[in-house]
Amino acid sequence: MGGGGISIYAHCLIIILFGIGFSSVSLVVMAAAAAAASSAPIDTSTAILIWVDPSGNGDFKKIQDAIDAVPSNNSEFVVIKIKPGTYREKIVVPANKPYVTLSGTKASETIIAWSDGGDIFDSPTLTVFASDFVGQFLTIQNSFGTTGRAVALRVSGDRAAFYGCRILSYQDSLLDDTGNHYYRNCYIEGATDFICGNAASLYESCHLHSLSTLNGAITAQHRGSPSENTGFTFSACNITGVGHAFLGRPWGAYSRVIFAQTYMSSVIVPQGWDDWQDPKRQSTVYYGEYKCYGPGADTSKRVQWSQSLSEDEAAPFLTKHMIGGTTWLRPAPTHFKRFTGSVTSLMKADEND
Repeated sequence: MGGGGISIYAHCLIIILFGIGFSSVSLVVMAAAAAAASSAPIDTSTAILIWVDPSGNGDFKKIQDAIDAVPSNNSEFVVIKIKPGTYREKIVVPANKPYVTLSGTKASETIIAWSDGGDIFDSPTLTVFASDFVGQFLTIQNSFGTTGRAVALRVSGDRAAFYGCRILSYQDSLLDDTGNHYYRNCYIEGATDFICGNAASLYESCHLHSLSTLNGAITAQHRGSPSENTGFTFSACNITGVGHAFLGRPWGAYSRVIFAQTYMSSVIVPQGWDDWQDPKRQSTVYYGEYKCYGPGADTSKRVQWSQSLSEDEAAPFLTKHMIGGTTWLRPAPTHFKRFTGSVTSLMKADEND
């Protein structure tokens, strides 16, 4: 299982801008840094602390109630600590509530579960629209079953990071929708297109577990044109499963997915990739592998339209530093303000001090 005692915010989070030159990247990074600096909280060491405890000994019994207590257009870091338990809630973090962290203590003991299927945008157990969001040490599960689309986690906000989380469903488990995202030490499980969407995301040291019994796809990346700087990179990950699976298939005609230095069990079929019954996409997708290993990593029978990358070809997809990821990850807060019943009133009190 993904887990690991890794500090939130301890790593540089990457905004993956694929396939553009260094000078262009520099300009984009400077602009992004300036925008982030103008809107981000000044004091990165301090956060408002809210406790969720189903027994009633915290500030709230439900996670959604704690999120609702965060004021619109929030400008302070808010850490919502969630006591162990199973929370049967369908949760939304609105776009006007940035800088929120949801933190369990251990993913196997802090579980957010719901059962809903059908539309991928309406079914998620947890939907994140807000920017600068962090999820840590949580299980996020959609228990709808095997009969259709059922998203556990939808991430549609920019600058979102997940550490030590378990994301569980069957079809479309993780809708990695839009924005720049980072996942580390996460366990992601499903059978069909269970990591899908059009975000620019880096997955490091994650465990991907396929429940497919026959040729399901792990990824369905949705990049629709060569001008979109989106795609999924999986670095130092671990792929296991129960049957047979493809590494990915193109939801979008210009789908882009990279697997690097990743262990692949025999669950991966020899051809590796599927064109989703659309041969025209073979000439537009970008599917690459770099220094992967394990019985499923043999590229001798891969489809001819995938690529075995050289070190130079893989390098732009693997580095965080060239895009200035440190501008939107901050150190873990070291000081906390006690929640007194209203984040809004607490903020106003601070302004009057």
